[in-house]
Amino acid sequence: MELIQAALYSDFLGTPSYFWLIFIGVVVALLVLDLGVLHNSDREIGARESFILYGGYMAIAFLFGAWVWWSRGSQSGLEFFTGYLIEQSLSMDNIFVIATIFGTLAIPRKYQHRVLFWGILGVIVFRAILIGFGAALVMSFSWILYVFGLFLVFTGVKMFMKSEHAPDIENNVVLKWLRRHFRITKELHGHDFTVRLPDPKTGKLVTWLTPLLVALILVEIVDLIFAVDSVPAIFAITTDPFIVYTSNIFAILGLRSLYFALASAINRFAYLPYSLATILVLVGIKVFLVPMGIKIPTALSLGVTIAVLAAGIIYSLWKTRGQPASSQT
Repeated sequence: MELIQAALYSDFLGTPSYFWLIFIGVVVALLVLDLGVLHNSDREIGARESFILYGGYMAIAFLFGAWVWWSRGSQSGLEFFTGYLIEQSLSMDNIFVIATIFGTLAIPRKYQHRVLFWGILGVIVFRAILIGFGAALVMSFSWILYVFGLFLVFTGVKMFMKSEHAPDIENNVVLKWLRRHFRITKELHGHDFTVRLPDPKTGKLVTWLTPLLVALILVEIVDLIFAVDSVPAIFAITTDPFIVYTSNIFAILGLRSLYFALASAINRFAYLPYSLATILVLVGIKVFLVPMGIKIPTALSLGVTIAVLAAGIIYSLWKTRGQPASSQT
């Protein structure tokens, strides 16, 4: 018993192990409930169900954040909620690119949840690796935070100037590479990611990738690309790996559940990227103010992030009022 207690209270990345175990338990329970109970068959998910799912995920994230606040103090609680909101904000663009991937590969709505679910498992693993690497860099080289800050400002400015055109998935380098090196079926085979079919040259049964697996690979790569922006942004708020990782995962879980509502009205959020760019620049500037003796309170950072995000959403909806919702999926 004493050994178990010692293990639970042992330190892992600056946090008692039982905190990590509780987090893992909550995430596993959510994933089992999602695929095993709520979505154990292929079907379309409507906007109403999407909003309900998002509300559930958000409520659980807020309960977890409240527990962090109560058990670790108000500073950790504020850092969790700020990281959660920043990750959700910056992942909005991710959602729109995913919608373009599904549209390009003609993935029916009833199979999209399957791709997003398995994509989440990849996110959990790859974000852990990326955040662990980032935490090691910060612990070894404190100046790396200034590199993060400079990168965030650069990325934010670049977002302001980027083209309004949707990404050209058909000419994507990864998609072209997959088509050159793997056998890919032209049509779907139910919800299967791979299928055994005869080789056109030899007639032998071989493994083919379906468009569903191609979509999953592209979704995972897109998440890694966007994580390069969002992870440094949260490290600029806190260097606590537990707060960075848990706020990341809860934010992505919630936003993926909101996908089906957002994807049906992509054109209504045309000006949201400018809000996201502003958030990146402000977080980057926050890092450079520290050596000047100016430390922005986490509560203020949270309030400004909410205000900037809300302004982008409200302005987008106002400017596109009267436009019918259009989907790329």
